[in-house]
Amino acid sequence: MKWALLVIAGLLETCWAVGLKYSQGFTKFVPSVLTILGMIASFYFLSLALKNLPLGTAYAIWTGIGTVGTVILGIILFKEPADLIRLVFIGFIVIGIIGLKFVSAH
Repeated sequence: MKWALLVIAGLLETCWAVGLKYSQGFTKFVPSVLTILGMIASFYFLSLALKNLPLGTAYAIWTGIGTVGTVILGIILFKEPADLIRLVFIGFIVIGIIGLKFVSAH
C-alpha cells in the first residue's frame, strides 16, 4: 500500500506541474485552483507514504515520477522536444526510480 500511495503522489505531482503551465502564473482561475488542489493531494499522499518509507527514497521516487510524467505530458501536450538524447536521460531517471524501489523493498 505504501508504494501505491507514493505512485499516486507522483502522478498527482505530474498533474500539478502541468497545471502550473495551464494556470499561466496563477492568472487563470480554474487551472490555478486545480493546480493548488493537485499540490495538496500530492503532498498528502506523499505524507502517507512517508509513514512507512525512508524519506530520501520516497522523495526521490516522488520527484522522479513527477519529472518523467511531466516530460511525457510536455511532449504530448506542448510539443516539447522528444529527441533521442532527451529520452535517454529520462530513461536514466526511470532506471533510478526502479533501482530505488528494488533496494528499498521493505
